[in-house]
Amino acid sequence: MRFLRRSLTGLFLLATTLALFGVAGTMVYDAIQAKMSQEPRTRPQQERVLSVNAIKIEPTAITPELTVYGEVQAAKTLDLRPSTNGRIIEVSTRFQDGGIVREGEVLVRIDPTDAQSAYDRIQANLQDTEAELRDAHRALILAQDESAAASEQARIRKAALTRQQDLQKRGFGTASAVEIAELAASTADQAVLSRRQSVAQAQARIDQATTQKFRAEIDLSEAQRALDDTTIVAGFDGSLADVAAVFGGRVTANQLIATLIDTSQLEVAFRVSTAQYTRLLDADGNLINADASVRLDVLGVDLVSTATLSRESASVAEGQTGRLIFATMAEPRGFRPGDFVTLSITEPPLDRVVLLPATAVAADNTVLVIGEDDRLSVADVEVLRRQGDDVIIRARGLNGADVVAERSPILGAGIKVNPIRRSVDGEVVAAEPETVVLTPEQQAKLLSFIEGNTRMPQEAKARIVTQIQAGEISAETLARLESRMGG
Repeated sequence: MRFLRRSLTGLFLLATTLALFGVAGTMVYDAIQAKMSQEPRTRPQQERVLSVNAIKIEPTAITPELTVYGEVQAAKTLDLRPSTNGRIIEVSTRFQDGGIVREGEVLVRIDPTDAQSAYDRIQANLQDTEAELRDAHRALILAQDESAAASEQARIRKAALTRQQDLQKRGFGTASAVEIAELAASTADQAVLSRRQSVAQAQARIDQATTQKFRAEIDLSEAQRALDDTTIVAGFDGSLADVAAVFGGRVTANQLIATLIDTSQLEVAFRVSTAQYTRLLDADGNLINADASVRLDVLGVDLVSTATLSRESASVAEGQTGRLIFATMAEPRGFRPGDFVTLSITEPPLDRVVLLPATAVAADNTVLVIGEDDRLSVADVEVLRRQGDDVIIRARGLNGADVVAERSPILGAGIKVNPIRRSVDGEVVAAEPETVVLTPEQQAKLLSFIEGNTRMPQEAKARIVTQIQAGEISAETLARLESRMGG
């Protein structure tokens, strides 16, 4: 009996479970059928409006600045190299790296013993040639006197010959006396020739002594120069670098012992592209004297100097491009050769151009213009310069139009936006909201919807109810309420 009772109980529970499953399935089926038989409730889709920063196109005159990088160089440098060999016997106290020296200051003195001895020998030779020249002049005077005496004696001999010839013609003289007079006259003429030759030799001796004196003076000048070269002086005011000489050390000819740099005359060498180079030329193709600002950042403290473009390289080095230009610094205080600096060059001004953020212009040189009904359209512009995070453009036909300041991939032509305009000082200029005058039917309908809305905060309800009862409400609020009402 117990087995039968338990079996019947199990059958009852199974039947009850199956009945419950049947009821549940019927309920689910009925719910699905009821849901499928309902008419779909459609709500008007609201257009997505994006907020964007807007900039007004206002053409004006802008002076572009070309930013380049360059290296400071010394416009005047001098390599100090001795012309002779020797030992250093004197060194200036300021002859060291960074030492500031003045023009004409003695920096290094080399042992002048050998140079002084050579100078003294040549000076003695010069004195000998001067004495020889004086002797030659005295010999010339004596030779000229002897020549004059011989000429006078020849004249007397010729007069005696003429007298003997006259006596012979009158019959008082003899032939032997005439012959003797002729021999004496001939001998006198020969003596005159001999004395003339002595005069010529004396003159030649003077010329030779003069040449020897001139050569000795040249040798003496070279010796003096060699003696002066033992003393190295500063050619101009400046600072020393690469000092490689000490007291007591030996130096050789043409050895670099230091470099003298004029730190008051510095210039910046920088390279620009060919396109940038063309902007710095005048109508005749010459480099303009454009102003520039040189800046060196030293541990957060900027060294700044004005500069002026002075010249350009005559040729392009092998493997290089563009042009190498030099700018003369007006205030080089604190700068040193080798500094890597930044230059901001003032270019000629551009008329009727606009300065925009670089984010406002796409890669294809287009901007998004905010047109009627705040919808976007695409317009082409001409990019003239790029300056850091900004660009200078020429926008023809867009005078007074608003463009998007920051473009993004979700913005494009035809999209409706909410432009956020800013004043000159950067503050947001709020646009006046558009209001709509409500009809009595709209008022009643809106009030009924708001009163039945349990999710809306009480403060918002009170504010909107006040606006509805006044008969005017913003178009944005009206559109939002109608979308929630389903039309």
